[in-house]
Amino acid sequence: MNKTIKTDICVIGAGSGGLSIAAGAVQMGADVVLIEKGKMGGDCLNTGCVPSKSLLAAGHAAENARTAERFGVFTNPVEVDFAKAIDHVHSVIAGIAPHDSVERFEELGCTVIQAEAQFTSPTEVIAGDTIIHAKRFVIATGSRAAVPPTPGLENVGYFTNETIFENRACPDHLIIIGGGPIGLEMAQAHQKLGAKVTVIEMVNILPKDDPEMVAVVRDNITAGGITLYEQTKTKEVRKTGDQIQVVVEHNGIEITLEGSHLLLATGRKANVENLGLDKAGVNYDRSGIAVDPRLRTSNHKIFAIGDVTGGLQFTHMAGYDAGIVIRNALFRLPSKVNHTAVPWVTYTNPELAQVGMNEATARREIGDDIRVVKWDYAENDRARAEGDTTGFIKVITTRKGRILGAGIVGRQAGELIGVWTLAISKKMKIGAIAGMIMPYPTLGEISKRAAGAWYTPSLFSDKTRKLVRFLLKFA
Repeated sequence: MNKTIKTDICVIGAGSGGLSIAAGAVQMGADVVLIEKGKMGGDCLNTGCVPSKSLLAAGHAAENARTAERFGVFTNPVEVDFAKAIDHVHSVIAGIAPHDSVERFEELGCTVIQAEAQFTSPTEVIAGDTIIHAKRFVIATGSRAAVPPTPGLENVGYFTNETIFENRACPDHLIIIGGGPIGLEMAQAHQKLGAKVTVIEMVNILPKDDPEMVAVVRDNITAGGITLYEQTKTKEVRKTGDQIQVVVEHNGIEITLEGSHLLLATGRKANVENLGLDKAGVNYDRSGIAVDPRLRTSNHKIFAIGDVTGGLQFTHMAGYDAGIVIRNALFRLPSKVNHTAVPWVTYTNPELAQVGMNEATARREIGDDIRVVKWDYAENDRARAEGDTTGFIKVITTRKGRILGAGIVGRQAGELIGVWTLAISKKMKIGAIAGMIMPYPTLGEISKRAAGAWYTPSLFSDKTRKLVRFLLKFA
């Protein structure tokens, strides 16, 4: 016999967004039911951000050991134990898992139900043997790896991000279909840990990023030994003995690539199936659940956040969305999302980080009434000291200096983009960054130097020199 619970907020999905809402709401005094059919922590903890960055860290460690000779440090030939690298991945997951666990959220005061949730009406959900009536519902079911309709794929074993971290043997030759962030990060991680890697991309790698910055990433990836096929269509996949063949069309020529393992990194698919959304009165399609700027669905008592909305699929966006929902659902404040200052990072070597408009977007939306300034890592003393001068920063502003966007490609770009995220969110002008006092020597100085370069044309102009000479006459 089913039991019934009445609650203030029912959250479906215990990924980063759902957990943020559940923790915030219950600590603010709301009664919260949290439903999760799979692992607590969702994709980010178990199969996404955490394991991928952990494997990348192992790859970077191996590469640093191989290249230590440039600092006068000599090592024996570097040996990689791939299984232990995977052990490191799972140890990181295990270290974080208690923070996202059922026990922790029950201690906070949430009622946690581990079962599949399905709406039976606009105001009711059933999960296992429990019926939940809530004043507000939040759908935070995330997304999963999309599998392309490639002929022969159903007959070939392949990895996605959901299975690649269970593989404990280094692939002899890993073929990756997809040249987005996931594909490139996994390509570099495996290549640095000893695998031969080939990446196939239908268009160009990292198509949403600044092409000038992508070129730096592309050069480093190929220089490191990864084979890259861009503007390449995957036509067929087949199994031959213990090998996998991928038939592609590149520059009008059909090529057969042969490898030991295959990884699909061809995008994400919103988890909207089997939720009973039609019964809930929630509009959705294949791309995800439709929401308004307040993250309300077509049923205004039901919110949707994160990947399931088909929007910006970043873990930090799910956390941001959680704050919007809490303000709307708990405090009845008409808070709306604002995506003008959303940063994103691809954790390749070099890293590529962007926030706000890139140059192409700014020229398309504003025209030529913008200014673009750059500063190279090669001009940064800390980068020189650490022997890594690849990359540059690019900042886009209006003619009057209001910051529209920034991109950084180079060492620790993800750590450096934060100051520009703050500047854009607070509608600062470039002078605020130029006037900062930055510690020396740090990579962070590239931001200050780029901002200072914005003033170079006016500071060192003929007009300024004439003014200085005039004022010195009266000194």
